Amino acid sequence: MTDSTFEAFRRAEALLAERRPLEALRELRVVLDAAPNEPSVQLLAGRAYLGSAQLKRAEEAFRKVLELDPSDYYARFALGRTLQRQSRLPEALAQLRMAAAMNPTPEYQEALGEVSARIAVERDR
Repeated sequence: MTDSTFEAFRRAEALLAERRPLEALRELRVVLDAAPNEPSVQLLAGRAYLGSAQLKRAEEAFRKVLELDPSDYYARFALGRTLQRQSRLPEALAQLRMAAAMNPTPEYQEALGEVSARIAVERDR
């Protein structure tokens, strides 16, 4: 990454931290063009897409991260949440199970329980 690309990446991170995902995505355009196979770039893009409810694009970005680095448990967690928001619960459950196994934090366990419960409720209907 060049200095200007890295600066754009940092600006995008800051904008996302301020809950301004659309502005973050504008900053990320040049970064995505320059480093499309960089997991950190795809992860940040996925978070921005998710934050702006562009769920299909978020899914694509998180899947790209996992293609590049299958051990990225946060990307797996974020993919699970993205699939959950698309009501693709069995797929979400699989991703969240893997994420929770890789990083058994309360947040991951809670998300796993939430999706499991929704699947059980839908099954009982």
